[in-house]
Amino acid sequence: MAIFDPFKLHPANPYHLDYSGLDRDDVSRKSPRLLGKLLSNPKTKFVPVWRSQNFFSKQGRPLSAMRVLNLKNVSRFIDTAEIIYLGRDRNQEAHLCIDLSQFEPVMLDPLNNFGVFGDLRQADISISGDDGSIMGYARAMCHWHQQNKHCSSCGSNTVSADSGHHRKCKKNYCGTILFPRTDPAVIIAVTFENQILLGRQSDWPKGMLSVLAGFVEPGETPEHAAAREVFEEAGVLTKNIVYQYSQPWPFPASLMLGFTGEAESTDLTVNTDEVEMAAWFTREEIDLFDVGDFHLPNKLSISRRLIDDWLLKGKSHNTAT
Repeated sequence: MAIFDPFKLHPANPYHLDYSGLDRDDVSRKSPRLLGKLLSNPKTKFVPVWRSQNFFSKQGRPLSAMRVLNLKNVSRFIDTAEIIYLGRDRNQEAHLCIDLSQFEPVMLDPLNNFGVFGDLRQADISISGDDGSIMGYARAMCHWHQQNKHCSSCGSNTVSADSGHHRKCKKNYCGTILFPRTDPAVIIAVTFENQILLGRQSDWPKGMLSVLAGFVEPGETPEHAAAREVFEEAGVLTKNIVYQYSQPWPFPASLMLGFTGEAESTDLTVNTDEVEMAAWFTREEIDLFDVGDFHLPNKLSISRRLIDDWLLKGKSHNTAT
């Protein structure tokens, strides 16, 4: 079994969506007979995804646990749905993702007896590390399949292969094989003494502020990307950029690389083509967010962890002094 202990992989404790939770079983998924065997096995667990939404249990707090289905629950969809082998859990039980996006809501009504579809980004922070990771994995794989129905080389149709982990061009003369891709992105908590730089995009929930982020471009390091994004969005020069930890962010296909950095000054030149606003905030100001116009991101995200780490560092310093 290759289900790694996430607490042993990095000095910092794992965060939401970081656990993996499955043995991805690379050897087995190469067998052309694997999906057929699993689709006829009543013990197989199905992880539904519908139009970028995951399937949550109705029990307990809203969006707090994954709900898997069995063969009987999904049999009506199997012939036409995209099926992807995700791997095996700690009990050696196989998980198949089933993408139901092509079906209209009314056709999914029978599933309402078992759970509810929802946005993983809005999941309750009590969701288990395994559940969140498996759901994010399933969502990302569905998005990749949906975006790669045609060959990038010749434009012909592609078909799923290797139990859903490749797509192959249907034209023999082409033979292009497509692999799932993840886009590296950087997110950085830039600070200056007792202040942290926060900003917001216009399409974010009203009042939400976060640290700055952006995608790594070809030919640059993550550290360079972090410095560039902060300068492009806020006009701030950053130094002493240090990697902290990462988080899969399958919305739709990113790997967030988290950094901290120090600003050379608090001078700002906000690029409103990039961000709606950016400003410096003290810890004391952030403590008042809950009763004001602003709020921080969901605790599910690496952005919130970077902010919380900085807030905690300030409290620890005050206690020590």
